[in-house]
Amino acid sequence: MKARLVIIGYGAIAAELIGRLRDKHGPDCVLAVLLRADSTSCSKLPAGVSCLTSLDEVLHFKPDLVIEAAGHHAVHNYAQGCLAAGLSFVAVSVGAMADDAFFKQLSQTATQSGAKLIFPSGAIGALDYIGAVRDLPDTQVVYESRKPPSAWADELQRLGVAQPLTEDVVLFDGHAREAALRYPQNLNVAASLALAGNGFERTQVRIVVDPHAKGNTHRVHATGAFGEMHADIVNRPSPDNPKTSWVVGLSLLATVERYFAPVVFG
Repeated sequence: MKARLVIIGYGAIAAELIGRLRDKHGPDCVLAVLLRADSTSCSKLPAGVSCLTSLDEVLHFKPDLVIEAAGHHAVHNYAQGCLAAGLSFVAVSVGAMADDAFFKQLSQTATQSGAKLIFPSGAIGALDYIGAVRDLPDTQVVYESRKPPSAWADELQRLGVAQPLTEDVVLFDGHAREAALRYPQNLNVAASLALAGNGFERTQVRIVVDPHAKGNTHRVHATGAFGEMHADIVNRPSPDNPKTSWVVGLSLLATVERYFAPVVFG
């Protein structure tokens, strides 16, 4: 795979992506990272990875693809400018699309420029199935997130929930838009299901803190005229961020490679 790539951010996901790209593709993959001008991460980048500090520098670098791995603010700050310049944009922080006006703006810009707004599957699977049945009028999708208390430590403290927990705590039960807006750092999966499927208001979400969870568990249940689908995925948390599943970095690598691949499954 020969490509010029810009990655926004240098957290755990970006660092893993860069490491795997360099291991698999070596010098064929020319990499740069977009960071704030005052970021201390510039000095931590691996040798041979350029540090960029503005959208103008990104455009001058002339990447084939821009990949966001820095949070919702990065999507808001850079997606529009990249798409308008004709640069396809991969957004890990799918929950930013819960802002319907913002999503429509990006979609319109991508249509006009010919660029693509791309969402990796991240911590979830079965999005191809959900996308295939979404237009059937009776399709229903329910998503349940189960994570250990360590993933929700700040929220549990804010709510005054005593720890250690001995039983499940339900943090949320409602539709995907409210879930993604309320918990932007934890509910990118809900937004992915909503976008791939039949919309934010028609995708039901339940968030459970499970003291017995062995990993980040995602349960998807879809029913309709097509039949019935159940998917249970148990992901190990990232060693560097318990709120993020380890597989997210691998999913991002697969998304990038699929973008440049001559043969695509989907």
